[in-house]
Amino acid sequence: MNVSSLNLALWAVNLESPIKSLADWAGHVNLQMEKAKNAGADFLVMPEYVSEQWMSFAPAGLQPDEEIPWMAMQAREAIERLKGLAKTYDMALLAGTFPVTVQGEDEIGEHPVNDNIGHYNRAHLFLPDGRLITQDKLSLTPSESNQEAWCLTPGQELKVFSWRGLRMTILTCLDIEMPALSILLADQNIDLILVPSMTSKLAGYHRVFGCAKARAVELLSAVAVVGPIGETPFLGGKRKNYTSAAAVYLPCEESLGHNGIATEIKPDDTTVGLGPLIIAHDLPLKEIRKLRKGSAEVWPGNWSADHVAIEEL
Repeated sequence: MNVSSLNLALWAVNLESPIKSLADWAGHVNLQMEKAKNAGADFLVMPEYVSEQWMSFAPAGLQPDEEIPWMAMQAREAIERLKGLAKTYDMALLAGTFPVTVQGEDEIGEHPVNDNIGHYNRAHLFLPDGRLITQDKLSLTPSESNQEAWCLTPGQELKVFSWRGLRMTILTCLDIEMPALSILLADQNIDLILVPSMTSKLAGYHRVFGCAKARAVELLSAVAVVGPIGETPFLGGKRKNYTSAAAVYLPCEESLGHNGIATEIKPDDTTVGLGPLIIAHDLPLKEIRKLRKGSAEVWPGNWSADHVAIEEL
């Protein structure tokens, strides 16, 4: 595959699909990988917190402050079960995000036993060449940072990486809403931004997906965003994940079809099967690079605020 195009699959996972073990869960991923491959996909992207589906076989009576540590205990096995799929199907797999437990520089698979351990909401990208690229969520929501419940630790580093000639990065959910991160990426020549997300309200969907489309314009990049569906256990109750939405956004340019949408499914609260799977065929990445090099009609990245002063009245 050359940089001229990419076939990208987005899977809005139905978190209510019954599973009894991580083996069941990995089996679902395998089925969707096969389906996407047969449809010509080069890449499969899953949503944020796919691990909430694991709660269907969690111990009874798990308390809110035990949910993240328990999910993190499953992380090592989850990685082991997924790591061969990218090579098997010759496809990249962004397996959404799931929590990990980290002490210093070491990732551990055991229940935390002291206060020096941090839990991170981590995206896991498996590449056919054997690489595992991870990205911790940088911007935490109030529920994620709640000291009496999930108590996650924000990431400190934004990674830019290459695969098959493409420059990519991962911005998880709220991260795509942050203008400061967009500014950091402005001179990085990013071809594709991957956005696993989870939103429980329609307002959240519009924030994440609206900002994803804005980033495509700002950075002259393709932006792929996908969220799950289904009710899952959350802080001792139930959370309805509102959207089965998924989209790939492009810069709004005439040569790309004007409207900035490569493919899109709108929010839907139905929960059928494993969840919707859509594919954006032939993403015009070569044309986007050409536009980014100076042929775009108007590109904010060419403008600098260095000469502008703020006057307070």
